[in-house]
Amino acid sequence: MPAPAPRAPTPEPFIAPAAQQLIAGAVAVCLAAAAAWLTLAGGFSGQLVDHDAPPPATVRFTVNVNQASAVELAQLPGLGPAMAQRIVDHRNAHGDFPSPEALLDVPGVGEATLAAIRPHLRPLAQTPTPPGAK
Repeated sequence: MPAPAPRAPTPEPFIAPAAQQLIAGAVAVCLAAAAAWLTLAGGFSGQLVDHDAPPPATVRFTVNVNQASAVELAQLPGLGPAMAQRIVDHRNAHGDFPSPEALLDVPGVGEATLAAIRPHLRPLAQTPTPPGAK
């Protein structure tokens, strides 16, 4: 019977066994703390921020309909590039809008469109009438 092959020496552990237990304990404490935070932050009830559906923006912008370009008007809710260009064309053909309600004269602008863009319209300054003019 041949002699058994000599065994290779057992390598020393990379981390000492006492340190392994300390590291395992620290990892367990960190995991418990993370689970506690997630529970207290409402993570299991869906109260954390959903990054796929962020909350609606609260920044409100306004435009002066008598000075805005078609690109600026197209940013208003319910207006696309074509409708914005119609507003600019109407303004160029008929002069400045005296009030927001005058936008109803633009083809395609109705009560619903005006209601959607009204919060974004700056108040229109009334041009003073010269003395003696009617």
